[in-house]
Amino acid sequence: MSEHQTNSSVKATYDEHVMPIWKSLNVPIKQATGCTLEDFDGNEYLDLFSGISVTNVGHGNEAVVDAAKDQLDEFVHGCSYVHPNEPVATLAETIADVTPGNLQKSFFCNSGTEAVEGAVKLARKYTGSKEIVALEMGFHGRTLGSLSLTGNNAYKKGMAPTLNDVSHAAAPYGYRCSTCEGDSCDESCADDLEHVIGTHTSGDLAAVVVEPVMGEAGIIVPPEGWLERVQEIAHDHDALLIADEVQTGYGRTGELFASSHFGAEPDILTQAKGIANGLPLGAFTASAEVADAFEAGDHLSTFGGNPVACAAALATIEALQDGIVEETREHGEWLEGELGALEEEFDVVGQTRGIGLMHGIELVEPTETGPHGVAPQPDAELATAVSDHLREESNVVMGVGGYYKNVLRFQPPLIISREQLEHGLSELHRAVETVQEA
Repeated sequence: MSEHQTNSSVKATYDEHVMPIWKSLNVPIKQATGCTLEDFDGNEYLDLFSGISVTNVGHGNEAVVDAAKDQLDEFVHGCSYVHPNEPVATLAETIADVTPGNLQKSFFCNSGTEAVEGAVKLARKYTGSKEIVALEMGFHGRTLGSLSLTGNNAYKKGMAPTLNDVSHAAAPYGYRCSTCEGDSCDESCADDLEHVIGTHTSGDLAAVVVEPVMGEAGIIVPPEGWLERVQEIAHDHDALLIADEVQTGYGRTGELFASSHFGAEPDILTQAKGIANGLPLGAFTASAEVADAFEAGDHLSTFGGNPVACAAALATIEALQDGIVEETREHGEWLEGELGALEEEFDVVGQTRGIGLMHGIELVEPTETGPHGVAPQPDAELATAVSDHLREESNVVMGVGGYYKNVLRFQPPLIISREQLEHGLSELHRAVETVQEA
């Protein structure tokens, strides 16, 4: 590539040399600071997506960058499973201190997908059982094993997942739940898990895998008591609860881990994304009893526990504990009210929901009934059009997701200011108003 790049030249190189694996938000990034992205043509954008919930303490966080640089000067790689080193040891000890319940020992890897697959291996080794139950519409990764847990065929087409002993229970998607009345489920929705275990498994259940708040499904927040009931059912069948906190962990929901909102203490907790504020790192953490089921050689990762990423993770956790999590909770409460007003004003906004700085805005065609006769028809085209308008006309980046691809995802860096939030909401209001009229 030449020394002087433009947006067009970077995109052209991507088209020629990078596999088309993701529908891009189309902002070539030259530099990023705090909640601001800058492209190669000098345009600045307010980032309300944070690289899919990754840069929780802000792009270019000085303390995180300095920690990584300091470790680079010491050593870059020693393979943490061959040579013990201080960044890994300290991070593992810190995670044991900050995770819910009696989780004590961690395995470090490079991504959320690896964390999920490792957690499933550990659950199988500990229980001696093989079957797994996950949730419909859930997302746990794109490798063949984790893809088997993912409850969405849009990610599976042509991939033939390799785990045949995976079943799926209903998600607590109150807005489109065919068995509950109104816009919310209750804890009895968890009883579908009992039904699935009784009808789709052979009595060899190793684990139930759930996201405490479902991200890719459309920011689905379970009702009070639901996660506790899921854990109770899992334990009744001598299985473990694996909480996939890859997207919800590290302050995103106004608690360091979302499980804490719901009174559940998972047996294994998976982490990635926000753990090191953008450096590649994942982990799964378990109680000592469960963790010690692994024997030497059962699991390994050459780059897992990279000391540079671990140093960055320690700085990230320290920053989060210095008031950011509490501010996220306060911002989330304010945001809930503001988005509720948006829902009241526009018929095309079917439901807004979320917790902390993890909110979804579900867009619909209000005159048409949706799937199974529940709630209005999802409007994926409208969601894409609003996201495009925000980016192209307002210089605001907001992702789109959900099972029906009709949910705008409000997931900014957690260090966002109230002024920036207000600006983002103002532009969102303008975009919805403009696009629906068009």
